[in-house]
Amino acid sequence: MPQNLWLASTSVYRKALLEKLTPNFQTAKPEVDETALPGETAQALVERLAIAKACAIADKLNNGLVIGSDQVALFNGAILGKPHTAENAYRQLKAFSGHKVTFLTGLAVVNAATAEVSHCVEPFYVHFRELSDDDIHTYIKREQPLNCAGSFKSEGLGITLFSRLEGDDPNSLIGLPLIKLHQLLKQQGRDLLLQP
Repeated sequence: MPQNLWLASTSVYRKALLEKLTPNFQTAKPEVDETALPGETAQALVERLAIAKACAIADKLNNGLVIGSDQVALFNGAILGKPHTAENAYRQLKAFSGHKVTFLTGLAVVNAATAEVSHCVEPFYVHFRELSDDDIHTYIKREQPLNCAGSFKSEGLGITLFSRLEGDDPNSLIGLPLIKLHQLLKQQGRDLLLQP
């Protein structure tokens, strides 16, 4: 009998990604402060938060495997926030035109019975094509990406803004790198190919 599987996230996007591998999991919202620590690098931040989110749920369980994930976007060395307004989204996308944005996704699997933690940080790169003002305004109006870091949704019309994608797993861009996740779950004794 495979161990119970938990996703420490209420993100509909992460849930949909995990459903590609298995229908047999539960979701829970981790109560974790996502504020960066003083001097903390983006890589250290997403790694720490992915582990913290998984542990926040695992600490309430007697057994099972808990998946935690966190993501940041970086441009010119700065962590990108959510734009919240169309004006900020325009400014972000205008700056990205013809440039590369880096996404770092922290991923952790915690065994609730043993407290063993497997984790990694998965990079992914988005190369933007040259964007006209019309491209940007039309995109923002159609997709309203105001609550998305980087001001776009790669799983929707955002794909029209890119010239190419670079990385090991396109699912990383949406927030849950499934190739690495399968590897981390196997380290903890759960193979989703054999035990969905």
